[in-house]
Amino acid sequence: MQTSVILGALLSLLLWAAADVVSRFEDEPECLEYFHHGMVPKWGAAGPHVVSLCQRFGNRYHFATLYHTRHRIAVYSAYRFQDSDGGGREKRWFVEPQLVNSSWQAEMKDGYWLGKDHPGVYQGQRQALNEDYTHSGFDRGHLNPNGHHAVPGRNGTFTLTNVVPQNPKMNQNAWRIHELQLTDLFRARCSRAYVLVGAIPSADRWIVKNGVNRVNIPDYLWNAHCCVDNNGQVVQSGGASARNTESNWVERHTLDELGEFLQQFTNQPVEELFYNNCK
Repeated sequence: MQTSVILGALLSLLLWAAADVVSRFEDEPECLEYFHHGMVPKWGAAGPHVVSLCQRFGNRYHFATLYHTRHRIAVYSAYRFQDSDGGGREKRWFVEPQLVNSSWQAEMKDGYWLGKDHPGVYQGQRQALNEDYTHSGFDRGHLNPNGHHAVPGRNGTFTLTNVVPQNPKMNQNAWRIHELQLTDLFRARCSRAYVLVGAIPSADRWIVKNGVNRVNIPDYLWNAHCCVDNNGQVVQSGGASARNTESNWVERHTLDELGEFLQQFTNQPVEELFYNNCK
């Protein structure tokens, strides 16, 4: 009897440790909490190169990312807003070990130290690496912004699966201001704010290293939010989009308008981004 209990506990631990890359967000209840009423949008989910990541840092989940392993950028990241506690910026950039080898640890890790653990193994076949961005002319632009989290969640946003090549002027000006405006809105109006932030990949623009297309440079960034009060009743919703250029302009949308915007980039119905379209 005692042996069975021990084996059961070990099996549970092994299953927990392998929960970072999941078949579906719906299969991981703790990861599903970042979606309004647990409803995962169908946007971007089709295709052989798309994987679901429950982003773990400090042995806890902090947000969810739908990631495209050929483009090496996220389709979107989903999170719940946390009021920042003023912690500093993370100095490291993390990679996802299970995108290198599915049997490796689930928690994100600094690529340098992952290389020390597994010398000679190339980490960048299915994800972007820190060196891809070096001297590229593009910022490592957060989708899920670190400023929308308290420590340790904000540290976990510094995984390369949560960033895209972003025009520096856009990232450091209009998009940053938009994120700050959302912070003020969420603090003032929302008991809980569910947020999706995504990127529209380009057809032929890439960060190229040694003649190889490494990281797709998206044409657009977009986000959507759904705010609820203490009773779970919707109090606010909206969206935005911006060209990933020096145009330095963010266009505000209703959720219906954002759905029409996204529909331009797919042959499949966009459907709802939030449960009941956050109504």
